[in-house]
Amino acid sequence: MKALKSLALATVLGAGLCASAAQAADELTLQLKWVTQGQFAGYYVAKDKGFYDEENLDVTIKPGGPDIAPPQVIAGGGADVIIDWMPSALASREKGVPLVNIAQPFKKSGMMLTCRKETGIAIPPDLKGKTLGVWFFGNEYPFLSWMSQLGLSTDGGDNGVTVLKQGFNVDPLLQKQADCISTMTYNEYWQVIDAGIPEDELVVFKYEDQGVATLEDGLYVLEDSLKDDAMVDKLARFVRASMKGWAYAAENPEEAADIVLENDATGAQTEKHQIRMVGEIVKLVDGSDGKLDMKAYDRTVQSLLKGGSTPVITKLPEGATSTAITDKL
Repeated sequence: MKALKSLALATVLGAGLCASAAQAADELTLQLKWVTQGQFAGYYVAKDKGFYDEENLDVTIKPGGPDIAPPQVIAGGGADVIIDWMPSALASREKGVPLVNIAQPFKKSGMMLTCRKETGIAIPPDLKGKTLGVWFFGNEYPFLSWMSQLGLSTDGGDNGVTVLKQGFNVDPLLQKQADCISTMTYNEYWQVIDAGIPEDELVVFKYEDQGVATLEDGLYVLEDSLKDDAMVDKLARFVRASMKGWAYAAENPEEAADIVLENDATGAQTEKHQIRMVGEIVKLVDGSDGKLDMKAYDRTVQSLLKGGSTPVITKLPEGATSTAITDKL
């Protein structure tokens, strides 16, 4: 009898262990392009509201920063998925990092060049001879493409522009070290306003309006990930839950901002700024279902190829996008 009881107990324990193993969530690591902020609200919302749990996923979200290049992180095995702008991703691909766009949550570009009106800049040709603040770490590619199309050298001089390597702040404009600086519709532009420069003293050039807008926050993996059926299934669940997070953020921007703030370990963000940021970000997502618009992709590629003597990419990319994930949504 004792032996039978022991056998029964072992059977129950064994069944419990098997059930636990079967229910163990699939782990996945996402590397953000920048620090924790409303720009990534959809992912934090998906995690907080249990959307990833519903897809049996255990998602780790890794914040970025000025010294973190997502393509390098994923190439080194530090992430399964990264968020990157398409110019950076395509440039990295041409240099040997086999990145593939599997989903495109952002439909529109939020990138702008913001100038003081007192500099006399009113239209793009007026940029000639001016000093312009430019972000690097992969963010410079749309700017370089635009300058090339305008026929303006980035080496300085009267017939070109002087490029000031801009930190991720608005100080060069505030301190008049630059005539214009790089800003995003959802972030730095409002930092300029909050610093005391009124909107009517600014001139803004949106990349969308200049015909050189390139796709921004997309989801990228390495090619080999798409050769693994289990990973493809996991990625499809991840994208589905993430887009659910973005839809929730659009409907509940203040709650989404609060969730972002709860995940900001630095405590550097303010509620006012994050609520405003989420509100601007959802305009760029614009109800996206995650599928890449191939017309927008082609526009981005053509913009990057039109780089004169310094094109961002030198040939049409092959295999840089895949619908293997979004076809399963």
